[in-house]
Amino acid sequence: MEQLTKTEEKVMQILWKLKRAFVKDIIEEISDPKPPYNTISSVVRILKDKGFVDFKAYGKTYQYFPKVSKLQYKKFTFSQMLRNYFDGSYQTMVSYMVDEEKISDSEISEIKKIIEDKAK
Repeated sequence: MEQLTKTEEKVMQILWKLKRAFVKDIIEEISDPKPPYNTISSVVRILKDKGFVDFKAYGKTYQYFPKVSKLQYKKFTFSQMLRNYFDGSYQTMVSYMVDEEKISDSEISEIKKIIEDKAK
């Protein structure tokens, strides 16, 4: 699996939401200004080449659907972020979140509870 561009990811978010869509359906989900049809058509073809989507043909029209689930991509991007920005260390990541993201005491308590429950 490979990292998607921002535009590719935006299209995938729409496909995950809609489950199946024609290019026109994807464009309808994008806020104004709408991109050209050919632009989104090209992005979807790139996503197909990368193995993220597949299609069902209806004559010369194609209905696209995700081959990679949102959960699969979330796991991939999270592991990439952990490895690339936190040297693969959960401790470093959590420390960053506490220091930089200003996690509240109640959120820290909830995280501790989740960890304790998983340890049991």
